[in-house]
Amino acid sequence: MKSQSSHYTGRRSRRGRRKRSGRGPSSPQTVNTPKTKLSFWQRIVAFFTGDKSPASSKSVPSKPADKPAAVTTQKEKISRKPELVEVTSPKLYVGNLSFDAAESDLVELFNGVGQVRSAEVVCHKYTQRSKGFAFVQMTSIDEARRAVQELHDKEFLGRKLVVSGAKTPDMERAA
Repeated sequence: MKSQSSHYTGRRSRRGRRKRSGRGPSSPQTVNTPKTKLSFWQRIVAFFTGDKSPASSKSVPSKPADKPAAVTTQKEKISRKPELVEVTSPKLYVGNLSFDAAESDLVELFNGVGQVRSAEVVCHKYTQRSKGFAFVQMTSIDEARRAVQELHDKEFLGRKLVVSGAKTPDMERAA
C-alpha cells in the first residue's frame, strides 16, 4: 500500500526545470538553424497558407517558388463617384459633408443661392455624430436647381460638397 506523501500529483517544481537532451547550445541541431520565432498570428497564417516555417514541426508541403508566400499588398480603395440625381423636387442631397458641419452652417451656405425651408444633418442613432451627409429643402425647384449648379464641387469646411437632387421613395422603388 502506498502512503499519501509519496503520491505523485503530476506537478513539477518551478525551481528546477528538467533539461531536455539535444537542445543545448552545443547541440548540432541548433547551431545551423536560425533563431526566428513566429508570432501567434504568423503561425495561424502559415498554417492556412501552407508555408513551411522554422517554428512549425509538421511537414507541410511548401508552395511553388513563383507564388509569393503571403499577400502583402492591400486592396486599393476604389473611389466611387456619387450618383448625381436630377432635381425633380425642392429637396436636395448634400454629401461629403464635414463631420463638424451643423444645420445652421448649411442654412447659411444655401441662403446665398435661394431661400432655405429646412436643413437636416443626418446623425448616428446612438452616438449623435454626423454621418457626413444632409438634406436641404429649398422653397422652389428652380432654387434647388440653381443650388446644385453653384454649390456642387464647392469646397466647404475643407471638403468638396456633392449636391444633387434627393431620391424620392418612387425613385428608389424604380431603381
